[in-house]
Amino acid sequence: MIEQIWRDLTPQVLGALVRRYGHFESCEDAVQGALLAAATQWPEQGVPDEPKTWLIRVASRRLIDILRNEEARRHREDAVRVPDVAPDPAAGSDDSLTLLFLCCHPTLPTASQIALTLRAVGGLTTTEIAAALLTPDATMGQRISRAKQKVRGTPFRLPAEYAERLAAVLQVLYLIFNEGYTGTAGERLSRVELAQEAIRLTRMLHAILPDDGEVAGLLALMVLTDARRAARTTADGLLVPLDDQDRGLWDQKAIGEGVELITWAMSTTELGPYQLQAAIAAVHSEAKTAADTDWRQILGLYTLLERHLDGPVVTLNRAVAVAKVHGPAAGLALLDTLRDDDRVTRSHRYPAVRAHLLALQGDADAAKELYLAAAKLATNTSEQRYLRNRAARGAA
Repeated sequence: MIEQIWRDLTPQVLGALVRRYGHFESCEDAVQGALLAAATQWPEQGVPDEPKTWLIRVASRRLIDILRNEEARRHREDAVRVPDVAPDPAAGSDDSLTLLFLCCHPTLPTASQIALTLRAVGGLTTTEIAAALLTPDATMGQRISRAKQKVRGTPFRLPAEYAERLAAVLQVLYLIFNEGYTGTAGERLSRVELAQEAIRLTRMLHAILPDDGEVAGLLALMVLTDARRAARTTADGLLVPLDDQDRGLWDQKAIGEGVELITWAMSTTELGPYQLQAAIAAVHSEAKTAADTDWRQILGLYTLLERHLDGPVVTLNRAVAVAKVHGPAAGLALLDTLRDDDRVTRSHRYPAVRAHLLALQGDADAAKELYLAAAKLATNTSEQRYLRNRAARGAA
């Protein structure tokens, strides 16, 4: 109970202090001090009626002490004015959004935005983030430290700047989810804790921006995709393709939530790429069997998506839809347009898709060769096993 309160309130408390005082690193230290005080006092004295207010007040006092000590050390008492009283947060105020957008500061590279978001807003430790992103602890620590230095003293106020940074925030959340759902490298196909954290943060963003269609679309995409998690692997961790999954294992409650979100977004807000991806996921999720999948609708959605999100990955996925609707030869013809695009040909996905379409066409030998080539390019062990298994079976 107490731990859940801390998890929910930590980004709000940190955001409140950063908004009021700046000094990102010092604010984080002060919040950790307040949490330590809560861990000592709350079990004995009980949780305060306003735990967020309590944490902000205690953290603010600790921050003031930290800043005063820094002033004393630097002999610049007259150069910095430190407030003498803790802020009194407005009832129901939530600075989590401010903190999330601050972590996605445009001067930071994407890798640093992801790491800082997981650290400050997600509450993950440096070690947990390093493990999730398959990065050495020391490297991750340096990355987070540099990111904090970069945003130090950066003024940021909502809603004045949120619109121009929203795209970056959504991209960071999208990348965190994707890395959790299908890891770039490593032994495990997925890291559930990372995907769940992305969903939690996106829910938080949706709660604060409930009328934004793309925020709702991203949340719907995550929820619908994650709903299939239980059916994605066999007992020994082998990847199960969508058509072969036991749909009885899909989370129908999550599917219902995702369908409701995307239906609302597409009927009431301006169409965007996250909504279109969510709509594709919804079509898959609502099919009772693989044979029931409405591939014509999916093809239409991918055609629309290419207008909003021009890139080879969308074309790669559309080629599969084209093959399902017009036959594998048509899909292969579209795939040929990507033959010289290094953005996809260096990835295992291009030869894997080509192998899939060749197998559908009945060319098992060519499919086997490409599945093996894709396995050599894959960096996730589970995906490598899946592709080698496909090659051995000569299956689509």
